Amino acid sequence: MKILIADSMHPSLFTMLEAEGWDYAYHPEYRREDIINVLPDYEGLFIRSKTFVDQEVIEPAKNLRFIARAGAGLDLIDLDVAKEKGIEVFHAGEGNRDAVAEHMLGMLLGLLANIVKADKEVRNGIWDREGNRGVELMKKTVGLIGYGNNGSATARRLSGFGCKVLAYDKYRDDYGDQYAEEASLERIMAEADILSLHIPLTEETKYLINKEFIENFSRPFYLMNLSRGKVADLTAVVDGLKSGKIIGACLDVLENEKLKTLTADQHAVFDYLTGSDRVVLTPHIGGWTHESYVRINEVLLRQIKDWLVLA
Repeated sequence: MKILIADSMHPSLFTMLEAEGWDYAYHPEYRREDIINVLPDYEGLFIRSKTFVDQEVIEPAKNLRFIARAGAGLDLIDLDVAKEKGIEVFHAGEGNRDAVAEHMLGMLLGLLANIVKADKEVRNGIWDREGNRGVELMKKTVGLIGYGNNGSATARRLSGFGCKVLAYDKYRDDYGDQYAEEASLERIMAEADILSLHIPLTEETKYLINKEFIENFSRPFYLMNLSRGKVADLTAVVDGLKSGKIIGACLDVLENEKLKTLTADQHAVFDYLTGSDRVVLTPHIGGWTHESYVRINEVLLRQIKDWLVLA
């Protein structure tokens, strides 16, 4: 097995590959054109988030047998082309689910209890207790869209707060469990106090959270997005915050995370979000812990080894 690692990875991956007797080349500095040029010599490709692996990348790689994505989302890989070429695709959604669930809870508690806002004020000599009176998470109804690795891990943690959790997953059947009740999207929009997104970015989910979706919610709600930025139309989110339909938002992802390339319209939205005390922002670190960095590698190696046994 000859593998190209074309993105930054935790060093534990190298030890794991060596233990299996697999040859690898570690080139996190490679750009897209470099990957295209050398990939025909390799059977496996490890990536994180730097390169879109599409037909241009895959077509010349006649020896490529698998692509391993060190993360949960697969929107950076053209799955149709990979399937057509008989290339197996692995991802590590299981590897960072606990990190995402904990991060979601941390952001939510920070918003409800005004922790971020109060911290800024105290550091600036403002001691305002009444202005920072919080809202309890206990007994709230939380709607989860997507009930895979991240959604289910989040539901388990919410159970400790006595929350009623409603989960909607279009691609699963009979997925309700002790932590979440299977529900329709309409029911979530009718009952949820908090909406949390745990879905990949696809043509179907792109801008799922738009002006119409927000307006159709029966009550004001809190919005959590730790999935992909383009699942939510941020212009619509800002309008929802201004109107009061969205009480507050926790956003670990943005439509455009390359902040130096924001358009004028995107800048206006970004300026509103960064200036609002009702918004908590983090730089796409929901699954980015020291533990998950290693666990992702463990999950990928296990999947590849299991696949080779059956291949």
